[in-house]
Amino acid sequence: MIQTDKLDGKVVVITGGAGVLGKAFCKGLGAQGAKIAILDLNIDAANDVAKELADLGYTASGFECNVLKKDSIQSARDAVIKKYGTCDILINGAGGNHSKGTTSKDYYESGDEETKEGIKSFFDLDASGVEFVFNLNFLGTLLPTQVFAKDMLDKDDVCIINISSMNAFTPLTRIPAYSGAKAAISNFTQWLAVHFSKTNIRVNAIAPGFFETAQNKKLLRNDDNTYTERANKIINSTPMSRFGNPEELIGTLLFLTDAQASGFVTGIVIPVDGGFSAYSGV
Repeated sequence: MIQTDKLDGKVVVITGGAGVLGKAFCKGLGAQGAKIAILDLNIDAANDVAKELADLGYTASGFECNVLKKDSIQSARDAVIKKYGTCDILINGAGGNHSKGTTSKDYYESGDEETKEGIKSFFDLDASGVEFVFNLNFLGTLLPTQVFAKDMLDKDDVCIINISSMNAFTPLTRIPAYSGAKAAISNFTQWLAVHFSKTNIRVNAIAPGFFETAQNKKLLRNDDNTYTERANKIINSTPMSRFGNPEELIGTLLFLTDAQASGFVTGIVIPVDGGFSAYSGV
């Protein structure tokens, strides 16, 4: 990890900071001299990441936060201010999918409208599961932004970075709730960029391609650790023929957080996908 002082003293708030991608963000920005506030529902995991960063000589602390409860976000915000000061960079990294918003088949087949044991068709999707996915991704981005952006208004060199997905560009089979929710994040990123354009807050998003995380491991790996059929489909549709490494998101992240490099950049969604979005399949 290249260490510089580009973000020296900046206060970075990262929701979902204890996840695989969030942890990479924490390390990447910690290496630039930022003070990292790791917000996560799992405070033990957040503290573990903070300790890892501290062992590397970076400044970081964990804070418990439920991104779907505004009072929890407010409490985290107050604790961050007490520890480090007001937020300069907000990364809305919390998100994810749920099995109740996922089908078990790529395509409709005759008879799928009838409930069948062991098969979850489009007609079996659970409304509460779909709602959970939308809330976690969209409200889990909107609510932290409402709380932390108040302290960012008219400050110098501040920005918000949302986490979209390649699903927002081309929805994957089986996961309509997650695809729709991430499309909402891309749209919301553009909306926020316009809304805050008269202040100094820039708003952009990163759309990761396919990375192995704790959430998708069962979808991508068999019990013997070989790739599943779905994982092979993804790799075959990714021109670079592999999954991404979390550290490969850091360059784009640093570009978007560096006002000297991207001071006139707002309202964009940058794919980091190994060519997935460029490949037509032929």
